[in-house]
Amino acid sequence: MYGRDPWGGPLEINAADSATDDDRSRNLQDFDRAALSRPLDETQQSWLLGPGEQKKKKYVDLGCIIVSRKIFVWTVGTLLVAGFLAGLITLIVKTVPRHHPHDPPPDNYTLALHKALMFFNAQRSGPIPKHNNVSWRGNSGMKDGLSDNSVNKNLMGGFYDAGDAIKFNFPQSFAMTMLSWSVIEYSAKYEAAGELNHVKEIIKWGTDYLLKTFNNSADTIDKIYAQVGTGDTSGGSTNPNDHYCWVRPEDIDYPRKVYECHSCSDLAAEMAAALASASIVFKDSKTYSQKLVHGAKTLYKFSRDQRGRYSPGGSDPSFFYNSTGYWDEFLWGGAWLYYATGNSSYLQLATTRGLAKHAGAFWGGPDYGVFSWDNKLTGSQVLLSRLRLFLSPGYPYEDMLSTFHNQTSIIMCSYLPIFTSFNRTKGGLIQLNHGRPQPLQYVVNAAFLATLYADYLEAADTPGWYCGPNFYSTKILREFAKTQIDYILGKNPRKMSYLVGFGHNYPKHVHHRGASIPKNRVRYNCKGGWKWRDSSKPNPNTLVGAMVAGPDKHDGFRDVRSNYNYTEPTLAGNAGLVAALVALSGEGRAAIPIDKNTIFSAVPPMFPTPPPPPAPWKP
Repeated sequence: MYGRDPWGGPLEINAADSATDDDRSRNLQDFDRAALSRPLDETQQSWLLGPGEQKKKKYVDLGCIIVSRKIFVWTVGTLLVAGFLAGLITLIVKTVPRHHPHDPPPDNYTLALHKALMFFNAQRSGPIPKHNNVSWRGNSGMKDGLSDNSVNKNLMGGFYDAGDAIKFNFPQSFAMTMLSWSVIEYSAKYEAAGELNHVKEIIKWGTDYLLKTFNNSADTIDKIYAQVGTGDTSGGSTNPNDHYCWVRPEDIDYPRKVYECHSCSDLAAEMAAALASASIVFKDSKTYSQKLVHGAKTLYKFSRDQRGRYSPGGSDPSFFYNSTGYWDEFLWGGAWLYYATGNSSYLQLATTRGLAKHAGAFWGGPDYGVFSWDNKLTGSQVLLSRLRLFLSPGYPYEDMLSTFHNQTSIIMCSYLPIFTSFNRTKGGLIQLNHGRPQPLQYVVNAAFLATLYADYLEAADTPGWYCGPNFYSTKILREFAKTQIDYILGKNPRKMSYLVGFGHNYPKHVHHRGASIPKNRVRYNCKGGWKWRDSSKPNPNTLVGAMVAGPDKHDGFRDVRSNYNYTEPTLAGNAGLVAALVALSGEGRAAIPIDKNTIFSAVPPMFPTPPPPPAPWKP
C-alpha cells in the first residue's frame, strides 16, 4: 500500500524512473520550448530573465523640485540655443562697421566763439606758453616793471589792450570780470563747445597779472600799479612810447614807464570785481580761490578808504580810458564780493540807496542802460536782480533789490526796436553810443545782458516781463540779441564780418602792431615800423578772433589800418563778444540752461529778517 501525497503524487522517493539523464535533459528542453512557444507578459519575463536593464526615469530630481525630463531637456536646450544666438549677434555687432548719426553742425555763434577766444591768445604779454597757437607771437615785455627804476618790480604777464602794447589795468580787469561772469552762468555751454579749459586759462592769465600789481598778501595797501607803458603823444612829443613807435611787442627796446596810483577807487573796485568773480570760477582750486578772495577784499577796502579817480585830468590813462566816476564800481565790486564771500556787509553796501543814487540808478539820461568798461551800473542792476529772482532775501534788502529789478526791466524795454530810447542804423545796429565811433563794444554787452536776463526769467519760471501795460516774452529779448550779433557776423548792408577770420569778407587791415609786421627776423626800430603802419597791403598776420571797432552810424566802414575808429580791436570789446556768443550758442541742440546755483556757492542760507515792530500806540 502506498502512502498518498496530499497533493496527488506518490510519497515514495525511490519511485521507479527508467528515464536516463539524457532523456531527462531532453524532456526539460521540450518543456522549455513549449513554455516559450507562447508570448510572456512582463511579469513572466521578469521571472525568467531576472533583474535586467532598468527603463529611463521620466522625471528629473533637481533637489528642491522634480520636473519632467522632457521639460528639463527642452529648457536646457532652449537656453543653450539662446546663448549661442546672443553670442553670435554680439559678435556681428562688434565686427560690423558702425554708422553713428552725425552730431548737428555747430551753429554760427559757437564757431565764432572759438575764434573770439583766440584774440586773447594773440594779446598775451610775457613768456608765451607753447600751446598758445598764435605762430607769429613770441615772448615780450619780459622787463616790464624792472626797467622802471622807481618801481623795480616784476610786472610780466597780462594782456596788451588793443593794437598797441600798453597794459591798462582798468579795461583789462573789466574784461576778466565779463569772462568770469559768462563762465559762472554758462560753464555747461563752454564745456559743450570744448572751450571751458581755454577760457579759464585766459582768465587765470589775467588774474595772475592783476595779483602782481599790488601787495596781494597784505590786508591794507596804499598803491596800485595801474598801467605799464604810455601812449600820450600830445604836444608833438617824439619820445619813444607805445603809440609813437610802431614795432612788434617782441622788438620793444625802449623803457616802459609804470603808472602808479594812490587814490584810485574806480580801478581798485573794478580789480576787486575781477578777482572776486574769478574766485567763483576757480572755487574748486581752494588755495587759488582764497588768494583771489583775499586780494579782492584788500582792493575793495583800499577803494573805499582812498577816494579818488584813477585817471585825473592830464594823466596818461585819462587820454585812453578815462573813468567818469567810481560809484558804479562800488556797486559792481560790492555785488561780486558778496557772491564770492557771502558776507552780508557787502550786500548791505551794494543795496544802499545813497550809493545807488550817486551811481546814477535814478537819473536816466541818454546813456542810461549802456554797459561798458567805464559804467557798470546796468551790469550791477542785472547782477543784483538775479539775487531777488532766485533767493528773494526780503527785508532789509528788498527795497533796493526790487528797484534794481524794475530798472533792469526798463533797460530791457529800451533795447527793443518798438521803443525809441536808442536810434538804429538802416542796417539795424542799435546806436548805444549815439553815433559816436567804436560802437560794437557797447552792442555786444547789451546783447549779453539781454540774453542773460531772458535766461534768468525762464529759470525763475517767468515767461516775460512788462514794458508799461504791455507784456513781452523772453523770446523778444533773444531776438534782439541775435539781430545785433548777426549784424556783427556779417548780416549787414556791407556783408562785412566784423570778426576777423569769420566768414570770407572781414577786415584785412586791422590796426594792430603785431599783426601788421611780418615775422621775418628783422628787428624794426621805433620809426622803422611806420612803413608797415602806412602800407596799403593787408596784414601779413591774421589776428583771428578780433572784433574791430565797427562801422559808423550810416553802416559805413573803411578797412584802413591807420583809422583805429574802424579797425582797432580791444580786450573789453572782445570779452563782451565772447560773453554774448556763449549765451546765444547751442542752437539746434537740447537747450542748456544757466547755472542757477554756482554763483551762490558762498552765500549762506537766507532767512529774511523780520521788519521792526511798529511804534507803540499812543492815544
